Amino acid sequence: MRNSAEFRLSITRALGDQLATALDELTPAPLNPLNLAAISPRPGVYQLYEDGRFVYVGKADNSLPGRLMEHLTKISGRLHVGHMTFTCIYVEEDLHAVAPEKLLIARYKGEGQAPWNNNGFGNNDPGKERDTTDFSKKPHHFDVMHPANLDWVCETITPGRYTAAHLLKRLKESLPYVFRYQQAPFHKEVVVDVTAERQTADELLQILGWAVSDADPAWQITALPGYVIMYPKKGPYPSARRVYP
Repeated sequence: MRNSAEFRLSITRALGDQLATALDELTPAPLNPLNLAAISPRPGVYQLYEDGRFVYVGKADNSLPGRLMEHLTKISGRLHVGHMTFTCIYVEEDLHAVAPEKLLIARYKGEGQAPWNNNGFGNNDPGKERDTTDFSKKPHHFDVMHPANLDWVCETITPGRYTAAHLLKRLKESLPYVFRYQQAPFHKEVVVDVTAERQTADELLQILGWAVSDADPAWQITALPGYVIMYPKKGPYPSARRVYP
């Protein structure tokens, strides 16, 4: 007969389970500006679904619609946004202290869910260290499965004569994914002619690549799986999808 035992109460696990239950009770809605406009700009957690499959959980420290709009912008340059839906709940407590998304990630990873978490999905520039990554060893990485759309139409860039510095800036603002480049004084002297409306990213990168490399052959634009870079360096970039010129 025992008169004592050990009991461990996990408050964090209980909280994660409650959050997951609350989210599971919601019906995913299409990820579009109309639905995001209906959400209050309050902090909370959210889940993303691709074709009905749960793929990502995240948090918004300040505004759920603001954070979800950032994701919508990025996704629009990778895949058809009509495939994406979302659910979200408001969390009024201190999100930094509670870390609700970490509780949910821990729960779902144990079930083999939320594959986009910790697998390259995010809005921030991954940094130069990612530039030389060999993605052939990471077939399930988000950038490999949903590469940056080089056929993206840059509506805001109209025909005209630009300096390379100006066109680089305009193109960076136009793309829904990262375009990171090093600036150089001679970019202000190089002239680039855009001759047609609705040029794609690929077409504009070709024009820029030729113009800049003609002025200095050391420079190269490289399209990687999830973003584009331009540096006075020829690589090696083992996962380069396209090089300009």
